[in-house]
Amino acid sequence: MKHLEDLIEHDEPALPLLKELLSNAQRSCQLLPPSEENARVLLGLQVTTRSTLGAVAYETGGILVDGGWLRFLGSGHEQLSRNILDWTHLHDGGGHLLVADDAAGGFFSINGGRFGEDVGSMYYWAPDTLEWEPLEIGYTDFLEWALSDQMLMFYKDLKWPTWQEDLEKMNADQCMTFYPFLWTQEGSLETSSRRVVDVAEHYELNIGFASKLENPSS
Repeated sequence: MKHLEDLIEHDEPALPLLKELLSNAQRSCQLLPPSEENARVLLGLQVTTRSTLGAVAYETGGILVDGGWLRFLGSGHEQLSRNILDWTHLHDGGGHLLVADDAAGGFFSINGGRFGEDVGSMYYWAPDTLEWEPLEIGYTDFLEWALSDQMLMFYKDLKWPTWQEDLEKMNADQCMTFYPFLWTQEGSLETSSRRVVDVAEHYELNIGFASKLENPSS
């Protein structure tokens, strides 16, 4: 296990690249300052600040995109209390790293072997399919994509008519849930009822449903 001083890059840190990506963003974004947990988070991840992931984990409390529609986890902040290390450890069995989520109830993760051989690639757990979908890009490209207008096309079928007003009533540790669920035949953005829930509650609920769908007889 590497020590903190081994993980903090002084010659080629990724923070300047991160700041450049944010300054060139086509979507609104807010960089939250890092918490006092940032050293523990970086140590737990065992990545260096030469990587974009390490820079986000150590140098930020998280990043909010499009008014908080999309949330990148960092070391935690009062506006985004979850940190990138504990969030995965508390809510999943391993094999991937949860790094971001959205107000529609979708989750983004870096494959650590659970989803196949493309280790390091991003996956999206879509609320309308309840399946992990490969994005075929890495974390840095994913961040750059999320800050661009390309994100609008990705979410065109997941934004309901009043999403902007509803988003203003949420915090970054909450998301929307739909009933009937969007992944069911009966569920849809137009006809399903909506309710704001805690992101952790929503994730655990999805794990339960996904397990039943994979093993219907259990």
